[in-house]
Amino acid sequence: MLTYAADRLWAEVAYVAYYLHWPFESIVDMEHPDRARVITEIGHIHGRLAAAE
Repeated sequence: MLTYAADRLWAEVAYVAYYLHWPFESIVDMEHPDRARVITEIGHIHGRLAAAE
């Protein structure tokens, strides 16, 4: 099993929590590939919204 740097994990949790308002436990309990996919999708949505302004 690979371990994840604590700073990276906190950054990911903060990013998802900020945009989706999900609770800490829900985000931390996600498998890394799932959390990474959510982060990617948030980025796509954010990019589309910014481009529409």
